[in-house]
Amino acid sequence: MPLADTSFSKSHTETLESLVRRVRHCTICAASLPLGPKPLIHVSTESRILIASQAPGTIAHESGKSFYDPSGRRLRNWMNLSEDEFYDTRKVAILPMGLCYPGRLPNGGDKPPRPECAPAWRNEILSHMHSLRLILLVGSYSQNYTLGRGSVTDRVRNFRSYLPRFFPLPHPSWRTGVWEKRAPWFQGEVIPALRDKIREALS
Repeated sequence: MPLADTSFSKSHTETLESLVRRVRHCTICAASLPLGPKPLIHVSTESRILIASQAPGTIAHESGKSFYDPSGRRLRNWMNLSEDEFYDTRKVAILPMGLCYPGRLPNGGDKPPRPECAPAWRNEILSHMHSLRLILLVGSYSQNYTLGRGSVTDRVRNFRSYLPRFFPLPHPSWRTGVWEKRAPWFQGEVIPALRDKIREALS
């Protein structure tokens, strides 16, 4: 997936702002959403970094802010960004694979992002984002969509293979704390490199 795909005819006549307004009125999978549609998207034509995440959780749905929860604090810590920097769309854009909260699985985890969402909107949104320097592929859904199916652990460990365009990361849920204990190389090698790339992208 290119950093900015200009192949969509609408992109030549529609601003990102008007596109975002259309996105926020999307109802294509409303019948499958337990809390109803509420697309969350944080983007700007000036964004330098894109967080390609999974889908909003309940806290994000209620607050209207992606990653406004403990997983967001973990991700901001990984990136070494303040809350103000993280939510400044001139610096960081957040574009989930599914823009609405998809509901819960029987085991308590969130359902996968709705499959209708990314094909409907993703490339059209990205076609306006010409300032992007780095895309963080956070979790399996964004990595599999962009890179094809594969192991999150293998991709994160071999992150240099995907630079300079992509930087694969695990999803920053509480479960990742357990995973990190088994993968000391993540804090020792990956996080310092991530912070370097963040500073470079924002410079």
